[in-house]
Amino acid sequence: MQDLIMSESLGFGPLSVGGGWLVDELLFRLLVDFEIQKAQRLRYSVSVVCFAVEPASARNGEASPPSVAESVTRYLRGTDAVASWSQGCLALLLIDAETTHLPSILNRLTTRLETAGWSAGGSCYPRTATRSDDMLRQAVDLMGRAKEEGGNRLYVAS
Repeated sequence: MQDLIMSESLGFGPLSVGGGWLVDELLFRLLVDFEIQKAQRLRYSVSVVCFAVEPASARNGEASPPSVAESVTRYLRGTDAVASWSQGCLALLLIDAETTHLPSILNRLTTRLETAGWSAGGSCYPRTATRSDDMLRQAVDLMGRAKEEGGNRLYVAS
């Protein structure tokens, strides 16, 4: 028990603060890879969303990316995971979610987080990619495109 507490305080293990799991980037990449392997055997969808969000409170300097990541986990299912990504972005691993589900999931998140602005890119196994690296690349590239085109939009790989 003490080892588990120690590992969580050092950031080695996942932390669940609500529904989803908050993990670091390396564990997130591993989870995506394992989940795709499992989805291949059991035939279900897995989505990855890269999500840049500006909370309304960020204008006052009150929120930081880790607090946003923790908040996001509260609105996800226990099977899903969130990682803080580079430059204040988040990456979401959504189990058994197809690209058609992504707009409603992001709408729910942005409403509950009271965002001032956001940009997102998504990809899905098996619809848009068959490897975890390809899914992550697609999601990051599309999030960048959404930012460039003014934000408050989601682009999904096709």
